Amino acid sequence: TDFFFAKQVKNNACATKAIISVLLNIENPEIQLGETLKQFKEFTKSFDPTLKGMSLTNADRLREVHNSFARQAMFEFDSKAAEKDDDVYHFIAFVPHKGRVYELDGLKPGPIDHGSVGDDWVAVIRSILQKRIESASSSEITFNLMAVVGDKKEELQKQLNSIPDDDNNQAKIAEIKAKIAMEDEKRENYKTENIRRKHNYIPLIMEMLKILSEKGMLMPLTMKAKEKLE
Repeated sequence: TDFFFAKQVKNNACATKAIISVLLNIENPEIQLGETLKQFKEFTKSFDPTLKGMSLTNADRLREVHNSFARQAMFEFDSKAAEKDDDVYHFIAFVPHKGRVYELDGLKPGPIDHGSVGDDWVAVIRSILQKRIESASSSEITFNLMAVVGDKKEELQKQLNSIPDDDNNQAKIAEIKAKIAMEDEKRENYKTENIRRKHNYIPLIMEMLKILSEKGMLMPLTMKAKEKLE
């Protein structure tokens, strides 16, 4: 089958798996997969969901990209299965495919068919998402909704290229160029944020703690912080 569904076999990769599940099931002819994803989809075409999940985890290039966004950790803990009271963050995906909309959850046995769709497949899942959010505690704020969308800068560039460069269109051209500049600025900010997020601040933190301890300031600051939390 050309429909891609993989079981989740690694605890900390559900977001990556959800994004790849969307990309490998896109039917838009304008969307062309790169060689890595194209080869992976073809290679796993005949695999069952569990084997697809294992293949996804063991794909060198995909693992390399996934790890490139990993945060630095001060301590490494042995992985364990989530227990009842643990905070668990899990990503799933919704995709339209051949006139129907499917929910792809790597912890389930297979894709969940939510029925046929018309022109607006998002309308089908909107009520599903609303019910799930409403069913949670009123204090629950850990829901996060994201969408895989087209490149906004590319779309703006297409608009710019389609407008005749004459006196009547200068205001519109200036508006689109300003939006393109904003997209460029956002991308530069994203790069900076990602560098900061991945940077290893651990040596700096440990050195600061060491200096505070040597000056006899660490314990008083620790107790003061605890008092604020109480």
